[in-house]
Amino acid sequence: MDAEQTASSPPAASHGGGTVRELADGYVARLAEIDTLVATALGLVPGDDRVPDLSPAGQDAHDELAHSTLAALPGAREQDDDDRRARRLLHERLHAQLAVTEAGEHLRTVRNVFGPHQQVRQLFLMMPTATPDDWGVVARRMAQVPQALTGYRQSLAEGSRRGLHAAPRQVTTVADQLTDWLGETAAAGTGTDTANTGSWFHGFVAGAPDAAPRSLRSDLAAAATAAADAAAGLRDWMEGEYLSAAAGTPDAVGADRYAVGARLSTGADLDLAEAYAWGWAEYRRLDVEMRAEADRVLPGADPLAAMRHLDAHGESVTGVDAVRAWLQQMMDTAIADLDGTQFAIEGPVRTVEAMIAPPGSAAAPYYTRPTLDFSRPGRTWLPTLGRTRFPLWDLVSTWYHEGVPGHHLQLARWTQLAGSLSTYQTSVGSVSATTEGWALYAERLMDELGYLTAQGARLGYLDAQQMRAVRVVIDIGMHLGLRVPADSPLHAGEVWTPRVAREFFGAHSGRDGAFLDSEIVRYLGWPGQAISYKLGERAWLAGRDAAREHHERRGEPFDLPAWHAAALSLGSLGLDDLTDELARL
Repeated sequence: MDAEQTASSPPAASHGGGTVRELADGYVARLAEIDTLVATALGLVPGDDRVPDLSPAGQDAHDELAHSTLAALPGAREQDDDDRRARRLLHERLHAQLAVTEAGEHLRTVRNVFGPHQQVRQLFLMMPTATPDDWGVVARRMAQVPQALTGYRQSLAEGSRRGLHAAPRQVTTVADQLTDWLGETAAAGTGTDTANTGSWFHGFVAGAPDAAPRSLRSDLAAAATAAADAAAGLRDWMEGEYLSAAAGTPDAVGADRYAVGARLSTGADLDLAEAYAWGWAEYRRLDVEMRAEADRVLPGADPLAAMRHLDAHGESVTGVDAVRAWLQQMMDTAIADLDGTQFAIEGPVRTVEAMIAPPGSAAAPYYTRPTLDFSRPGRTWLPTLGRTRFPLWDLVSTWYHEGVPGHHLQLARWTQLAGSLSTYQTSVGSVSATTEGWALYAERLMDELGYLTAQGARLGYLDAQQMRAVRVVIDIGMHLGLRVPADSPLHAGEVWTPRVAREFFGAHSGRDGAFLDSEIVRYLGWPGQAISYKLGERAWLAGRDAAREHHERRGEPFDLPAWHAAALSLGSLGLDDLTDELARL
């Protein structure tokens, strides 16, 4: 299938009895044919100028491929433990994805983090832009953005027809993001007005080289205008017709929908009562530790006062370019320090780029993985939210999380292993609890190794841990309508609502108000994802403890760097399997 073909009918998976790895690799290859997001992210289709099919028909194509792959899975042969793990991963992931469709979630997906509209824009940030030919591909793809956003609108309209809506809070947040994309010249009600020349799309195409032919520059400008007009049109439809239809839709999704989302993000059917109680116990444990650390930062101060002191008087960097350079140096230093001592960081894994997230992003930093050939390296992204001064106390552990030894080390290492494991296990089969759990474990590891010595850095680490513990509590609490525990210092015995959660979060986090507001919207719009971080870290720690105990019972020393190397060579696993597999190493 070439770049001009559509995704209406994916080819059937082979039932020829090959290995599980062959089936898994075939699934990724066919997925790249029907999903340009996958093809572009992995670099599988050079020159790909397609846009994603976000319509109901596009989801049907994904589901048909999942069904045909599952039908072929029982006949696939296992040659080794990698095949065994790949079989379990394929079975769990594809069933989890199909459950999402069966619940109609694809027809009401409106969220401020990695939502469909953001995936369209992210395509351009993943594309090569070194040559005029590259920019020609950009122009052709950007000209099709209206098609992608129309498909998204069709899915939301079909959901609306079925009575499946996103909550108004999600709709207005995404509409505001689209307005941010349009820039200072955009105004509500522009519809298809072609005056949106201050848009992000126009800013992006302005980066074309000066040597680009005039005709190409004209094509880029026209494509940017078409994309901006489409974004404005989607925004106006969401703020008008869709928002009116969605009125009264609750923020909370309830237990059944939450279980579907939690399975997708964790790879497990969780005991949510146990997870909620454990999250609360973690919050209480961390609160004690934070108070002791706050007293070391500013004697007599509570955590919030100590963090506000660090905001005002701690070390900081001024300027967007300066903070990007600081983050880059931090990651380069971590690679130099950890290579050969805690990890083997080889070849292209040594390259990671610090980037500034585009306007209209959510508040949380994030990471994007490299292409399979590393032609595009792994990248960390910092949303600035209009800031120009950046206190460093809360960035140190965050960039160990996003960069090295966190997301970049794990996901770039997986990319290196795509030739020995299946591509599925090292890319599209990722489970949030495994990747986010590793990244939280990486923050903890750097604390254990003594790297959090800068002023306030350890308080920043504990604040990040506290945020993830609170996430478990308020995410489950809001969506299931649970009551705040009786020993809470705030709102004890009340039902968790967005207002109660925001007040509790604000009293127990050093993040600023804009960040916390964005996070509450994120949890409500992506049920079950926020809990994957801390529950994933718990599984990584349990696996490490079990492996250590196993070695000690046999009278063997526990080699932590060797365990890390083996653990990062397993590829993706869900929480149903992660701890047991780690314990065997």
